[in-house]
Amino acid sequence: MFPKMDEIIVSAIIGELFGRSVSFLIEACSKRMEPPPPPSEPESLESLRLLLLRLGAVVEDAEGRRITSQAMLQQLSTLRHELQRGHFTLDTFRCHAHERDKAPPADHESGQHSFALSRFNPAKRLCVCSGSGSGERSRDLQRVIASLEASIQNATEFILLSGRYPRLARQPYSMYLLVDKCMFGRQMEMELIVNFLLQGEQDLGAEHLGILPIFGAANVGKSTLVEHACIDERVRDHFSQIVLLSGGDLVGKDMELALADGAGEIKHVNRAESGGGRVLIIVELDRDISEDFWQSLYSTVKNRFVDGSKIIVTSRSDKIARFGTTLPIRMQYLTQEAYWYFFKARTFGSVDVVMEHPKLASIAMAMAREMTGCFMEADIFGGLLRSRLDIGTCSLALATYREFRQRNGSVSCQNHVDPWALSRPVLLPTVSRVSPGYFVVVKTYQTASAHDNDTAPKISVQGVILGRARPQGKFAALACRSHIPPHYNYVFSCEQRMPASAVSRKNRTMKVSM
Repeated sequence: MFPKMDEIIVSAIIGELFGRSVSFLIEACSKRMEPPPPPSEPESLESLRLLLLRLGAVVEDAEGRRITSQAMLQQLSTLRHELQRGHFTLDTFRCHAHERDKAPPADHESGQHSFALSRFNPAKRLCVCSGSGSGERSRDLQRVIASLEASIQNATEFILLSGRYPRLARQPYSMYLLVDKCMFGRQMEMELIVNFLLQGEQDLGAEHLGILPIFGAANVGKSTLVEHACIDERVRDHFSQIVLLSGGDLVGKDMELALADGAGEIKHVNRAESGGGRVLIIVELDRDISEDFWQSLYSTVKNRFVDGSKIIVTSRSDKIARFGTTLPIRMQYLTQEAYWYFFKARTFGSVDVVMEHPKLASIAMAMAREMTGCFMEADIFGGLLRSRLDIGTCSLALATYREFRQRNGSVSCQNHVDPWALSRPVLLPTVSRVSPGYFVVVKTYQTASAHDNDTAPKISVQGVILGRARPQGKFAALACRSHIPPHYNYVFSCEQRMPASAVSRKNRTMKVSM
């Protein structure tokens, strides 16, 4: 009637073993399903550095080849953007780590990172990261790493295809030398222009006169881009003549008579027979033109020059897109990541400033972030950083730039406003202890040939700001000198002025003495 005692004991033991086995299996499965702990910040930064080395090798090899496929150029542009974004992130986190290690404990506890300059030490409390929490920054870093990994994995086919293109002439190995000799960040637009210019008339159908519109904001680099395309040996061998027509050559003139009289500037003449009589006409518009005027210009060029001649028209307005026989090129300012890549190379050369001088890198990143892609500001204020690599000079450069922005309002190249062509005078702060006043730019900048060094001003804007030059009254100052074609000097017409308080004190002194 009753089960035996040993059967009861065996059943209990089996049940216990079964229950423990199930618990062990459930615990093991749950551990497998849990995500692995995230890597530490130093480990993530090292992974990012190694990924940038791999992607940098791919981009460097591709940039050293003459790629003509538009799809390949677009993919190269995407890889280049990922590379610049990765370098920007790596430099940002390295600078932040340095500032975090040097900051007092109160700053660590608050989690806030100030961009403001100390009243007594302009470099104190300077930081490059926003006030977001460490968790969000870590997620941003992981997203950048994941994006780089995906880009490298998807670049296998790109590497195979790019290897079939011929290599260009040997380029400098130093990024500083490359930036100093070439137009930065416009390789894709450059090849699009060259491909258009070399396109035969048989590819154009009935329209044997090809027209390429290029538009973009002021100082974005339209003229420089066209200049670089025109000095390409392939383009110079393809055309017998390259002519530049500016706004002054077109106003109030009959186009047939103007071209017959040799209006415009002849940029190049090909004495060989390879040009075939083809002419490249570059039209730089400084204002909108009517449809009738354009039709007159188009008909004149079409009837006067042989098949295969081309027109490149540049303007700030996108209305010129309707004149084109091909898709227009819209030029935009560099992204924040690309601009920092350029600014760092131009300012510090081959020096790894983030590793060797992290405090200087923090100041430079803060300045580059506020410049919003303006090349002229990079030359002027980056030159102040480059003059002396010390904390005092770099802090002064950043403080001076912020004073300039504060006095003259929010002036940004990306707002399509020329920072030097303002309706009101531009205040130019100075640290000179001798001159009690300040300087203003009373006129917009003007350009002159950089090869004409005899007429270039001997006074530089950097010298005025640093107090090395103390001119009186009205004077001209050299703002910057273009390091790439078309090689311009940018000159400011300046004037020394006294503060209103100093003038009132001077008047009171004169009245008392009388």
